[in-house]
Amino acid sequence: MSSLVLGFQEMEQTELLFVGGKGLNLGKLSKIEGIQVPEGFCVTTVGFQKAIEQNEMYHALLDRLTMLKAENRDQIGEISRKIRQIIMEVEIPSDIVKAVTHYHSQLGDEHAYAVRSSATAEDLQHASFAGQQDTYLNIIGKEAIMQHIRKCWASLFTDRAVIYRMKNGFDHSQVYLSVIIQRMVFPQASGILFTADPITSNRKLLSIDASFGLGEALVSGLVSADCYKVQEDKIVDKMIATKKLAIYGLKEGGTETQQIDPDQQKTQTLTDQQILQLARIGRQIETYFGCPQDIEWCLVDDTFYIVQSRPITILFPIPEANDQENHVYVSVGHQQMMTDPMKPLGLSFYLLTTPAPMRKAGGRLFVDITHMLASPVSRKTIIDTLGKSDPLIKDALMTIVEREGFIKSSPGGKKVTSTSKSNKGKSSEGFQAQIENDPTIVSDLIKSSQTSIEELKHNIQTKSGPDLFDFITEDIQQLKKILFDPQSLGVIMAAMDASTWINEKMNNWLDEKNVADTLSQSVPNNITSEMGLALLDVADVIRPYPEVIDYLQHVKDDNFLDDLVKFDGGREAQDAIIAYLNKYGMRCVGEIDITKIRWSEKPITLVPVILSNIKTFEPNASKRKFEQGRRVALKKEQELLDRLKQLPDGEQKAKETKRMIDLIRNFSGYREYPKYGMVNRYFLYKQSLLKEAEQLVQAGVLHEKEDIYSLTFVELREVVRTNKLDYQIISKRKDEYKLYEKLTPPRVITSDGEIIAGEYKRENLPAKAIVGLPVSSGVIEGRARVILNMEDADLEDGDILVTSFTDPSWTPMFVSIKGLVTEVGGLMTHGAVIAREYGLPAVVGVENATKLIKDGQRIRVHGTEGYIEIL
Repeated sequence: MSSLVLGFQEMEQTELLFVGGKGLNLGKLSKIEGIQVPEGFCVTTVGFQKAIEQNEMYHALLDRLTMLKAENRDQIGEISRKIRQIIMEVEIPSDIVKAVTHYHSQLGDEHAYAVRSSATAEDLQHASFAGQQDTYLNIIGKEAIMQHIRKCWASLFTDRAVIYRMKNGFDHSQVYLSVIIQRMVFPQASGILFTADPITSNRKLLSIDASFGLGEALVSGLVSADCYKVQEDKIVDKMIATKKLAIYGLKEGGTETQQIDPDQQKTQTLTDQQILQLARIGRQIETYFGCPQDIEWCLVDDTFYIVQSRPITILFPIPEANDQENHVYVSVGHQQMMTDPMKPLGLSFYLLTTPAPMRKAGGRLFVDITHMLASPVSRKTIIDTLGKSDPLIKDALMTIVEREGFIKSSPGGKKVTSTSKSNKGKSSEGFQAQIENDPTIVSDLIKSSQTSIEELKHNIQTKSGPDLFDFITEDIQQLKKILFDPQSLGVIMAAMDASTWINEKMNNWLDEKNVADTLSQSVPNNITSEMGLALLDVADVIRPYPEVIDYLQHVKDDNFLDDLVKFDGGREAQDAIIAYLNKYGMRCVGEIDITKIRWSEKPITLVPVILSNIKTFEPNASKRKFEQGRRVALKKEQELLDRLKQLPDGEQKAKETKRMIDLIRNFSGYREYPKYGMVNRYFLYKQSLLKEAEQLVQAGVLHEKEDIYSLTFVELREVVRTNKLDYQIISKRKDEYKLYEKLTPPRVITSDGEIIAGEYKRENLPAKAIVGLPVSSGVIEGRARVILNMEDADLEDGDILVTSFTDPSWTPMFVSIKGLVTEVGGLMTHGAVIAREYGLPAVVGVENATKLIKDGQRIRVHGTEGYIEIL
């Protein structure tokens, strides 16, 4: 066996590094019993390296290319062109020529061949690189094959391949190319077979694209293809395309595009029997490789030939289940405003904190709600509850429930009573039975939480080693008691139900929509909105000191606080920022993941927002803003009560309404507090665990302390106990995390892997309106600022923030914006709550908002109706 050229059958133990992804898969395919693969051989990557190893100019240009970034398009184009030119003129070493000649004559000099690129960074589980390198069809004769081997080598340096590698973190000097020389087949039809539906990701639905002639026409987008869907050996859908063109091979070499006979253009490319036969072949290949496959096939004289198979890399993983039953999973990230992946330590802490039936997939958490959908009673409750927070989830769940037989019905199920039932003419007895309308309940709950955190702060400092893990495990039980305290939940539910009651009644009685939004402006005890206003107070301290402002405009690292004292006013500025961090420094973007960097760990994150506050606002803005919101709310309350008294039975209506408004004003601010308490605790746990990690680094067990983020809590406990760690686990988890970052999590996914996308049901919207969920009333026009990272914030007064999601950490920016648009969110998610309290029109759950709306465009946000217009 030569290391320069290998036949498909010789690739038994060959590594990816020799023949690339495509070559390796063809070698494996040719060994599956009953699968027909046109025979062929590979010029290995060793051959490519041998051809260019002595070329100094090639290596010099490669070094220059490595210094560039994907944005440097012009330089990439120039250097890549020079490298391609060098490769096209390179002399192929004589032993490669000899080996190619040997295999070529064995397969038959007279035949035509496809010459195809196969890179080492191609057709992998996490990066398909599909179409990045070149393929040449119907090549005849040894000389032509040699020339096309050079062309394939050169295609490793097309601009698109180079940029793709840069964006996916591959080193150009470590990516090599093998060239496949494969006997041509001249098919009547060809196409692509996905063993999982590429649109819905359903693993049980197989999708076939088929058209006449060579597959090149289909891949290059020259023709439309028929599309057939097969499920459990039945054809469940067919779409027959009009096929006007096909590409065919010529006897003398090369290909030509031909017009298809008009009476054949609308005929079905494959017969039903052929469709089912091909589907069975697809399932056989999928079983062999162990994951869903994207397969290229050809039909020649009623025989299917497979010319390629690669993993489908875009599928979101299915949450793991321990049975074969159907399951329905709902995303936690869409509820918690954190759709990014979490690291293993973060996932394990969240799993320890929640009692819900959780499942992991793609670095995210999902709740298995199958058992709740099985009972008609709990089904209505769960769909309505989730629908309140996110109508797209509700619509997706309705789609699943309406399918016959997917979820087995169970007659049981406890009835979950909702206090909002009480609004059917029964006034507000439901709330009263639940909880007294007494503002001291909230202050007592807050005081109790603060006391508990102070105790934890004191006690955790004395713990280390295995004792620390026992202590944290116990304390999480305390955290759960606080989070799921019936009185605490009662306060939150009472405020939510009161808002629903007010909105329904004021709409019926006074024809006013979403009144509760106005009534909940500037409520007391909202820790998150207070956090935004408190940063205005920090700006007030710094504003009189130009030297400090100038210094902050140029700071680059996180030790800037130490150097502040050198300037006039620096001590005051330092004290103000540290006091802010003492109260809010445990917050950050994606704070439910314990591994995320907190403001206390990276205080520079807050500097752009402080500077923006200094520039945009006059002194004392926080008090004015709060007072203004409070006045608007109280004025609205008075106006509603006055108008109600004019109605029949007006005194009674006004009395009931007043009670509901008090519930909103007294209780809705508390909604944000339990999470603040949880994040406080998480930060204390994290600081203690990082101390343990430092010990492990000193003992040589860990390379760096942040490596603990790639372990679960239980695994970390074991490492601390034994002082031993298998580092392959860390490397594997870091690679997985990089892959997960590229995935977009679905709101709802089934155990078949099917992603169910909900729709907003709306009528009478303006043409081109971008639709979302209305969560805070009002209409506002302004400049859209599309911001994906808080650190990149450069906001001016009157801007409208457009982003993928906001959690409490974004609140300091809310003080300087006039409206909010997010891709993820619901009625009771943090962004919505704070937008209402600050009186900002807001629309959330807007699919692809950050792509549809461009930074700097003027837009109009309709916070009452739930849509955006680009002006």
